[in-house]
Amino acid sequence: MERRGMSQDEENTMDAVQDEREDRRLQIRLDKLLNRLPGLVYRCKIEENFALTLEYASAGSESLLGIPAEEMVAKRWNTIERMTLPADLQRMRPLLYDKVVAHEPYEVMYRLLLPSGRLKWVWDQGEAVYDDGGLPLYLEGLMMDVSEQKFQELALQEENRQLKMDLERTDGLGDIVGKSEGMRRVYNLILKAAEMDANVIIYGETGCGKDLVARAIHNYSGRKGAYVPVNCGAIPENLLESEFFGYARGAFTGATAPKDGFFAAADHGTLFLDEIGELPLRQQVKFLRVLETKSYRPLGSNTTRKSSFRLIAATNRDLAMLVRENKARADFYYRINVLTIDIPALRERKEDIPLLVDAWRSRNGIDLRLSRTTRLAMAHYDWPGNVRELQNFLDRYAAFGESVVDSLGRMEDFLLPVSETLTLEEATRQFEGTMILKALERCRWHRGKAAEALGLNLRTLQRRIKTLGLNPKQTV
Repeated sequence: MERRGMSQDEENTMDAVQDEREDRRLQIRLDKLLNRLPGLVYRCKIEENFALTLEYASAGSESLLGIPAEEMVAKRWNTIERMTLPADLQRMRPLLYDKVVAHEPYEVMYRLLLPSGRLKWVWDQGEAVYDDGGLPLYLEGLMMDVSEQKFQELALQEENRQLKMDLERTDGLGDIVGKSEGMRRVYNLILKAAEMDANVIIYGETGCGKDLVARAIHNYSGRKGAYVPVNCGAIPENLLESEFFGYARGAFTGATAPKDGFFAAADHGTLFLDEIGELPLRQQVKFLRVLETKSYRPLGSNTTRKSSFRLIAATNRDLAMLVRENKARADFYYRINVLTIDIPALRERKEDIPLLVDAWRSRNGIDLRLSRTTRLAMAHYDWPGNVRELQNFLDRYAAFGESVVDSLGRMEDFLLPVSETLTLEEATRQFEGTMILKALERCRWHRGKAAEALGLNLRTLQRRIKTLGLNPKQTV
């Protein structure tokens, strides 16, 4: 605009008008941006005694709360606080106050009772605006509807609470069979792990069911993605990177098309790494970075990708020992070793063998009859291959009969005078009672020494003595 011949005052006035117009244009663009955001953008004035007065609300208030933005601010009170459930408001207010005093951003989740009578969970995050002296003037924040996620979380918690109650009356959890004390501890840890997103490490001998435990954690967690099991020991070292990270077209000779890896396949799901102790040190470094950032780059690509997977690892090796021997990285070990689940070997829970046999019968639809000598042999045998070996034995027994029993050991070493009519459960109980009684007699009924000789903890031995009705007057 032509300014020749204008006085200084006139020029100042014109500059002020132009600045005001530019401010209005910026405010219009800002309002358009805020009104397009999902959720409600707000600004509250902080009055005396930390009273809050709503001064601005974006158009998202209508979709979130059912109230137009103009109506929200017209009455000059904090409409949001009036809709907050009293218990949540009592919890939320001190938290907000503490964050404002500490000059820190706040983040809080609470429930609103809308005028329609509907209950909504909202996630509220923001921070205070201060004057030059550090006095708080306003709260500015964004509020979003998280009802679907929260109600799903609450439903999952209730389902797991009911499962914990049912565990006392059932013979297993999901596809896992057993009601021994050791397995009940495993079930409780499964449900605990399902309620959190922390990494899990499962320890157990070969064949004890580590994959079943990992799969149960995934199933009860409510994660919407896939369960992706990977045996680290079965993949050649030179293929590990391409299998996990995937690759772009042309990344190497033969890569004629892009391929997603395990990280991509497990997005929003669970990545189960069996035999994690077989992972080479060089790969542990790369995996650690993915675990920390949940991001990775496929081979031959410059694009970083994200994967929101939950990690469950398993091993039959002592990872702490591998760290001490410099065969595993300490930082990698501590990253995956957040929640630990130890699965007992089958020899430590022989009272579960009858249940496992019944489960085999149901799964295969075969009414398998076991002879007295077979039942005793099964009760005496240590099952180094655990449940997998037991299932293999039953498969062979169904096909070849008594001829396979010799694989469990010499018959004369464990045969006892037992009625042919005993069930497997009864034979197991009788054999267990005999073993415990012999150990007690050798230790002169010193229960601590007998428990150590049997490989049991004292509590378990005392419980078994009570269950079996053993006393010092009995003899073997």
